[in-house]
Amino acid sequence: MSVQPGQFNITDLQRRADYDIQLQFKDADGNPVDLTGWTVYAQVWNQGRSTKYADWAVTYTNRSIGSVSLALTDTQTETFPDECYWDVLLENPAGLRNYWLEGIVYVSEGYTA
Repeated sequence: MSVQPGQFNITDLQRRADYDIQLQFKDADGNPVDLTGWTVYAQVWNQGRSTKYADWAVTYTNRSIGSVSLALTDTQTETFPDECYWDVLLENPAGLRNYWLEGIVYVSEGYTA
């Protein structure tokens, strides 16, 4: 099954702060994707894909309805530039891999250190 990745830009991430996001994956008809046996990967890169800034920690909150939580630590976000790029890759039990989500991460600078 070929997937056209959804677009989601993150606009509320602050440098040197923890960040998490809850996701639920659905098929083209809007039905939850059963993620039993699937693996979710997510990373943050520069636009040229020459520098990887972070791997998201993935927690499967409810595989049967396609729910996961992605998290970054304050140590990871400390090195982020003002703008970087992220995506989510899903691998099904047969080993087929597709990108399901992609976007830009806009990073703001907090004042308290």
